[in-house]
Amino acid sequence: MIEAAGETLPQAGALRAQRAALTMIALLSACVAFAALRSAPWPGSLVMAAFLVAPLALPLPGIAHGQRRTFAWASLCVTPYFIYGTTEVIANPQVRLASGAILIASFALFVSLVAYLRLTRPVRTDARV
Repeated sequence: MIEAAGETLPQAGALRAQRAALTMIALLSACVAFAALRSAPWPGSLVMAAFLVAPLALPLPGIAHGQRRTFAWASLCVTPYFIYGTTEVIANPQVRLASGAILIASFALFVSLVAYLRLTRPVRTDARV
């Protein structure tokens, strides 16, 4: 394999995908919290923001440690945020910009999770055709 700064290229790409996933989780959390705080009255908006952001913290330890299973199930957990962003873009003009950011961040998170899975998939040694 080609070496780049002491790491093979797939390892470097996987590390970039892992960092991108962590960054996108932080960005998605911020966008969801902002949209939730703007869309409801004060005490209820805080509870709603906490309820919406809490599931994003569940895969953080596994993603930080590079566990493939966590990346796999976390990619399925992005769908509710994509649906939430789509619904808010259509239905709530007050948070349309934040909802657009939720859509972009959830899609980018999904892409980074799948990229990590593709870059770290085990190499098959059997020669079945």
